[in-house]
Amino acid sequence: MSREYPRYPLVGVGAIVIKDNKILLVRRGAEPNKGKWSIPGGMVEAGEDPKDAVLRELMEETGIVGRVLGLFGIYQYVELDTKGRVKYHFLLMDYLIDPISGEPRASSDALETNFFSLSEALNLDLTDTARQLVQDLLSSGPKPCGGGMIKYPST
Repeated sequence: MSREYPRYPLVGVGAIVIKDNKILLVRRGAEPNKGKWSIPGGMVEAGEDPKDAVLRELMEETGIVGRVLGLFGIYQYVELDTKGRVKYHFLLMDYLIDPISGEPRASSDALETNFFSLSEALNLDLTDTARQLVQDLLSSGPKPCGGGMIKYPST
């Protein structure tokens, strides 16, 4: 199924890697939100455990090997086109990850990668869901079932 104009929400995962009080972010190399900063992540493949998916995506995008500590939150991203149709709809499970080895390097769908303090991150051009995640991290806890992000077309 295509990521654009899906028949139902697609399931994605995100890796929250904190090292020395800084969060690992990648600048997206693909739509939606190409060029914006977000946490590393991607789609869960059919039959794949989400915990395995988040570790695979982290390794593919950044070269970092990690260990899942737990689920931090579930976020939603919905983008409508100019006709009001659902262009993108993702349910995103974001996991806290303990980095075991590797140095961040951009690969796969990432244009670049770097660690930022949470306050620095808020000054970046973040995806809506990454901004909500950073705000939740700063407030020391996720919202029940995560935050819902809906992007409406500009008029």
